[in-house]
Amino acid sequence: MQRLRLAVQKSGRLYDGSLDLLKECGIKLTNGRDQLRLGVSNFPLDILFLRNGDIPKYLQDGVADAAIIGENVLIEKQSDAEILEQLGFSRCRLSIATPRHIEYSDIKYLNAKRIATSYPLTLEKYLNDNGIEASIHSISGSVEIAPNIGLADAVCDIVSSGSTLFKNGLEERECILKSEAVLASAPQLSGERRDILDKLLFRMQSVLRARSHKYVLMNVPNSKIREVSSILPVLKSPTVLPLAMEGWSSLHSVIEENKFWDIIDRLKSAGAEDILIIPIDKMVI
Repeated sequence: MQRLRLAVQKSGRLYDGSLDLLKECGIKLTNGRDQLRLGVSNFPLDILFLRNGDIPKYLQDGVADAAIIGENVLIEKQSDAEILEQLGFSRCRLSIATPRHIEYSDIKYLNAKRIATSYPLTLEKYLNDNGIEASIHSISGSVEIAPNIGLADAVCDIVSSGSTLFKNGLEERECILKSEAVLASAPQLSGERRDILDKLLFRMQSVLRARSHKYVLMNVPNSKIREVSSILPVLKSPTVLPLAMEGWSSLHSVIEENKFWDIIDRLKSAGAEDILIIPIDKMVI
């Protein structure tokens, strides 16, 4: 039987989130931090620990069949890998920042300026799309220090919390794109390895769906069941179980976490009582 070769960042922002997701998918892992290749015993999967910037090339060449990688890297490398799923972690944005003391009115400030970045292709496209002519200095490592040492007037780099920019006296001015970890497939992957990837994708989707939903139980007067049920954004219909107390039932359903408080307030107003909220481990539909 063939085995799927999954590339994962060997260190950095995506490493822990990638391994945590795989473990939640039932993939048994040993510590892979000091290994370049890790075979999984309970699933036809080999994990390749690679430099983040090299992964798109490995996908293109067929050395890796799939990867957990930041979408921003695929965009910068102009990869034709197929994005199968947004994974919901390592969220960040690629932004342009300038020194805080600079009076910045709009993007036109960047005309004829020097911008340091590790994402020259993405930045160049953004500047061209906005009619800006600037000098791009492609560097790696600590981009944020460039204005302080006179190398550039601005930087274009990945921003998560913004604390690194603040510590270096910079302020975020323009957001070029938003990014997060994605599951990507090598171009035109097919056959048995594609089937294995589809099974892994199914597991990931079940985990991600559970992360974004909550299981809710509540007691409802029988006279209010129809009204309360109409509020619940259930998969099919709520489960209704009679209580020992006459005239009352217990309703069970699922709520999207981002709609949680709004729905809870409406349920209480409609007559629901004793509402319990329970995390979901996996959600298979």
